[in-house]
Amino acid sequence: MRVPASPAPDQYHVRLRGMGTLLHGMLLGFAVAAPVGPLGVLCIQRTLASGWWAGMLAGLGTATADAVYGLLAVSGATLVTHKLIAQQAWIRLFGGLLLLVFAVTALRTRTAASAAAVRPQGPLSLYASTFLLTLTSPLTILSFVAVVASAGIAGDGRAGAVLVLGFFLGSASWWALLSGVVSVVRHRLSSRALRAVNVGSGMVLLAFALYAVVTGLLLVRA
Repeated sequence: MRVPASPAPDQYHVRLRGMGTLLHGMLLGFAVAAPVGPLGVLCIQRTLASGWWAGMLAGLGTATADAVYGLLAVSGATLVTHKLIAQQAWIRLFGGLLLLVFAVTALRTRTAASAAAVRPQGPLSLYASTFLLTLTSPLTILSFVAVVASAGIAGDGRAGAVLVLGFFLGSASWWALLSGVVSVVRHRLSSRALRAVNVGSGMVLLAFALYAVVTGLLLVRA
């Protein structure tokens, strides 16, 4: 009986390094997504309105946009990076206006239940809106450049792809956890409490939107 040959030691090293890079990316993705900013508030508001799946789709849109910027960083697309940063004023302004729409929608919503019944959003809309909103933060790509440098994989396309995959999985894990917790709490809130949450989230989103619009206009005029 012929015994299968064992993998060469170098293959083990490659696999171990790949697993380490994947884990590194997952931890970074989770840590970067965890701070609750405008996208976190939006995810919470949508989970309250339509349940776990709505918040998760919103989170996946953000994670995908992060992965796009990550791929640009690991591929060394410096020309694209410089163009995005050069146009950050207009991109920031567009993102602020888009966020303003979400803020007004949240403030006009009476309760989460009525929002789901009166103005349902399809899966594509939930996903695409946060994807576009995340893309309006081109400086995110600079954080990926730092991540690639810290991982010591500059110039290694395969390791870079593994890192971006790990980042996406880590970010998606955070959004799944956040929307899951909110969906559990959602069923324990009264209509008055849901209304208060909608108003509070709308005010937070409005503050982020105004900041983005004002800073965008200042950059345009500079």
